[in-house]
Amino acid sequence: MVSPEHLRRSKAVQRRTGRTFHIATRFLPERVRYPTYVLYAFFRLTDEIVDDEAPGPPDEQRRRLAHVRAAALGDRDPDDPVLAAFAALREDHDIPREEVTTFIDAMQQDVDTARYRSHDDLADYLRGSSVAVGYMMLSIMDAPEPERARPHAASLGEAFQLTNFLRDVREDVLDYDRIYLPSQTLAAHGASHDDIAALSATPQVRDAIRAELDRTERLYRHGVAGIEHLPADCQFPVLAAAVMYADQHRLIRAQDCDVLSQRPTLTLRRRLSVVARTWLRWRVSDDPTAVFHAVTGIGEPDAGGVPEQSFAVRESQPTRAD
Repeated sequence: MVSPEHLRRSKAVQRRTGRTFHIATRFLPERVRYPTYVLYAFFRLTDEIVDDEAPGPPDEQRRRLAHVRAAALGDRDPDDPVLAAFAALREDHDIPREEVTTFIDAMQQDVDTARYRSHDDLADYLRGSSVAVGYMMLSIMDAPEPERARPHAASLGEAFQLTNFLRDVREDVLDYDRIYLPSQTLAAHGASHDDIAALSATPQVRDAIRAELDRTERLYRHGVAGIEHLPADCQFPVLAAAVMYADQHRLIRAQDCDVLSQRPTLTLRRRLSVVARTWLRWRVSDDPTAVFHAVTGIGEPDAGGVPEQSFAVRESQPTRAD
C-alpha cells in the first residue's frame, strides 16, 4: 500500500511541475486521484534524469534509468519515496511490467536520439513516452471495457505529448538540443531541422507547425471520442485535461504559429476559465466529443481520421497471425 507520506510527496511533485494536469487530477474521484499523483511523480522523476540541468554523461543517465527500472519493477529495494510509492501502486493495480519498461525505454531514447526523420520514427518514441502513460491510467481507473478504451487512450496520450512538443520547440532546442518535429514534415513545407535549431520562424516553418497542429487535432478527436468508455466518474476529468491541453493550440495559432520566438503559456486564469466552460457544457450534454468541439473550436466532431502513423492505428491493424 502507498503510505500517506509517499502520497503527500507525490502530490507535491505534481502540483509543482504539472499545473495543467494537476487541475484535471483534482476532479478525479479519490480512488483514482491519489494513484494519479503517484504515477505523475514517477513520470517526472524518470523524465528529470534526462532533462536535468546537468544530467551528466550518457552512461550515467543510462545507469540511473536502469536503477529506476529495477526499483519500479520490484527487482530491487527502492531508495526513493516516489519509487517506493510507484512500486506499491504497480502491484496494487496490476500495472503491466511491459508498460513500465516501455516508458523507461522512451526516456532512454532521449539520451540517444535528438532528431527524428519521420512520424513513424516518432511514433515508436510516443509508444513509451505517452501511450504507456495512457495505458497505466486505464489500469488505475479500472475501465469496464479496457480493450475498447485502449485505442482512444493511445490517441489522447499521443495528442497530449505532441501538444507539449509544439509548445516546447524553443525550450527543447535551447535546453536539450532536441527537435521532435520530423524532418520529413519540415521538408514537405520547405523547412529543415537547421531552421529549427537556428530558431528561425520562417513562413515555411510556421506552415509545418500548422500541419502538425492539424495532425494532432485529429488525434484529439479520436481520443476524446473514447472517453465514453471510461468509468462515469472519470469522464469529465479526462475531458477537462483534453480541453486544457488542446487550448495550447489557440495560443500557438494566435502567435501565427511562431513557437520559436517565445513559448506559448496558458495562464492559470485561462485554464480555470476553459474548465468552467467545459463543466457548464458537460452539465447540458454528456457527449464528450460535442463538448470538446464546443469549448475548443477544434474541427467538426466527425472531421478527419486518425493519422496512419499513430500508435492507435498501428495497434488496431491485424497482424499476419490474425
